[in-house]
Amino acid sequence: MVHFTRAFACPKVYFVIVFFACLTGYSNSTQAQFNGYPLISASKNGIVNKLSPDPTIGYTWANPKANDGLESYILQPLSWSVSNARSFNMAGFKKDKTIVVNGEGSIRFDFGQENAAWLEFDSPDLSGKVEMSISEFNEPPVDASSYPVKTLSPKKYGNTYRLELNPELYEGVRFGWIHVRSFPKNWHITGVRLVCQIKPTNYNGSFSCSDTMLTRIWYTGAYTVKLNLLKDYLGAILMNRGDRFSWTGDAHPSQAASMVAFGNYDFVKQNIAYTSTQSNGIRSYALYWVLSLIDYYKYTGDTGTLKTYIDNACNKLDDAYKVYGTNPNLEYYGWDERLGAGFEHPNLAEPQNAYKMLSIRVWNEFSAAMAIYGRKDLQNKYRDYATEKMNVLKKDAAWYHNFGLHAGTDAVTTGLLNPGEKKAIYEKSFTDRVNRVSYSPFNQYFVIQAFALLNKYDDALSSIRDLWGGQIKYGGTTFFEDYRPSWNAVTGLNGAVPNNQCGFTSLCHPWGAGVTKWLSEEVLGIKPASPGFATFEILPHPGRTLTKVSGTTPTPHGAISASFNVTTGLCEFTVPPGTAGRIGIPKVEKNIRSIKVNGKPVWNGVYHSVTGIGGANADEQFVYLTGVQPGKYSVVVEYSGSTPKYVDPRESYAAKYIGADSLTGGNWGNIYGKDGYVLCNYNGNGNDKKSFPAYVTAVDYYKIKGNGQPNNVVWATNTTDSRALSSNAANSGARTAACLYAMDGDQVGYTFTSTITIKGTHDYKVSLYFLDWDRKGRKIAVEMFDAETSNLVAPVKIVEDSAGGAYLTYCYNKSAKFRINLVRGDNAALSGIFFDPVK
Repeated sequence: MVHFTRAFACPKVYFVIVFFACLTGYSNSTQAQFNGYPLISASKNGIVNKLSPDPTIGYTWANPKANDGLESYILQPLSWSVSNARSFNMAGFKKDKTIVVNGEGSIRFDFGQENAAWLEFDSPDLSGKVEMSISEFNEPPVDASSYPVKTLSPKKYGNTYRLELNPELYEGVRFGWIHVRSFPKNWHITGVRLVCQIKPTNYNGSFSCSDTMLTRIWYTGAYTVKLNLLKDYLGAILMNRGDRFSWTGDAHPSQAASMVAFGNYDFVKQNIAYTSTQSNGIRSYALYWVLSLIDYYKYTGDTGTLKTYIDNACNKLDDAYKVYGTNPNLEYYGWDERLGAGFEHPNLAEPQNAYKMLSIRVWNEFSAAMAIYGRKDLQNKYRDYATEKMNVLKKDAAWYHNFGLHAGTDAVTTGLLNPGEKKAIYEKSFTDRVNRVSYSPFNQYFVIQAFALLNKYDDALSSIRDLWGGQIKYGGTTFFEDYRPSWNAVTGLNGAVPNNQCGFTSLCHPWGAGVTKWLSEEVLGIKPASPGFATFEILPHPGRTLTKVSGTTPTPHGAISASFNVTTGLCEFTVPPGTAGRIGIPKVEKNIRSIKVNGKPVWNGVYHSVTGIGGANADEQFVYLTGVQPGKYSVVVEYSGSTPKYVDPRESYAAKYIGADSLTGGNWGNIYGKDGYVLCNYNGNGNDKKSFPAYVTAVDYYKIKGNGQPNNVVWATNTTDSRALSSNAANSGARTAACLYAMDGDQVGYTFTSTITIKGTHDYKVSLYFLDWDRKGRKIAVEMFDAETSNLVAPVKIVEDSAGGAYLTYCYNKSAKFRINLVRGDNAALSGIFFDPVK
């Protein structure tokens, strides 16, 4: 057997990736085993990058193209654990892949990173009933009835047993399980593996900096996109998510990241075509599609493709103009409560304002593209659209005062704000460390774009470390659909995450990878100045926290590479043939005394002629080398002074989390509810038993779909079980066990909200009571938002075990909205709300 191997030394484990050139040990054909995907045709290039999660990063394809099919390779597990040590003899598994099965139980295998794969194992003598599971986190689905289905009995192919969850076979998988459900006699497992799929794609771009977390973020974003490059389009590897294909605009950040990491312009062009005529009813996505077209034109200079889609783009832009200011049904803007939270509450003020600003931005950017392309008519038309609407807004000096983070972001990215407006928007929404992070990595891509336009690079990097760095600290090897940094404190490493309003949260969401492009364009600083990089800029922004940055961006003319070290002053850059660049030597708030290029002085306050450098000038941020011609350049910078330190703003929440109580159970009297209470569904049919405090005007609920209300159930009446809430503060008499819940089995039904409306401001304590009455293993995440702004006002908390009843208590002074999210179990259930004075 011919094979390639790569070994990774890891603490306490030894991980071997095997790329087979031919297969043995299978009883049926190669094609059947690998779903028609040929074996990987890449060759080993010797590159080892420990900061990338991609197991194929050390391999290169000779000439990958958009029309290449998918290929396959094998992954062996990195580590494993068992539920019952007596049931599994694992002593021989590391040596010869043999496991002796001695009883019932489960084996969990960790393959080290998310993969597009299916799980299978070999056994010559399997006996009894076996099921298999896969998951993105370290817990398996509860059972085969859970949504999405990730646990099934395997299908047998000779001595191979494969988990087949869908017709395409593959799925997003990090962890895999073999469950022995019944055991008549001893048997053997002789091999466990993932069969992985991959689109032939090379890393033609690169990124590195003095903060290894940021470097990891760049490569993690790239890997997230690479995993989701399907045969014909940019989709997603989570096959059981019905929405995981490249809807119009959804792929905008992914395509952006793909171009800087891989330079696979032909594939991006193909995906633009694939999505050009789709309509999912999401107006903002239609505009993101236009931004994708503009991105592609800037990076490739492909005027033919731009010409092909001009009418398409104009139709989308004209539709935005037609509905501007009419409060159209936006239906979806992002998985952030402040944007309406997916398909919930689409017509809040924030998404409406954000959509107006996004429309102005895209009109303005398309106008600029048409100016370069030579369509003066369209340049004028869309410039006029943008200036007309902005001028109307600016007649009111307070036009942006009620904008939140996302509307403020889209306002800044219009490029049409004056310094005072930008300063005010920054101070209002971009300085709160908790709430300047979107709850959606997709939407945070636009937030960090705004940070750059505000010249707040240190703040941007801080938010990147919090959002994308937090996902890596959680244990993620790809980026998520939805994320809160406070999850890490309650989920544990690679633990089950809240489902949130997504239905269930994807941990491999390519639409969240836009940060990769941002790091290349804004920190490394390489951007096209004219279509196709005929002219370009390198304007690095290491800020106050980075001492060096380097990397490469692919272009149609060849790679542009750059390296800057603001400590040693040693810099390098390469300008490919057919291009000319403007390179900024960063001052990082120090003084630059002199610059030498290829050993010759080019700057000491004035420009000195050097071959290949057309001129030089300076401002507060850079010394610019202009008209830089093709070639390689070595630069020595003499700095004086020092860069000030950046201090992250303190993470703070407007509300106070008081704590959890799992002892009181249903005996709430004299402990909770001194001001008032709500006993959820206590009277059945969704009717609460309640007594509001004077400062509370309403307690409302909302769940998407159906009648807009959560489901309800009365588990028991006239019970003496102390877990059931008492009907009165004396804790006397018979009790009722009841709850409101989000329906299980519905993709967008695992969550509901409860909004507490109070008069003005008033300090109060509020306690939520959770009860896992039927002991279904409910694990529930609770988020607390300000009801007016939807800003997160308390860290996310998880109720781990409420079989005996559990309270979470908070202190706040305004109206609040709680989101009740399923993490594990049948559904997310709420049984009571109690109000108390703040002592």
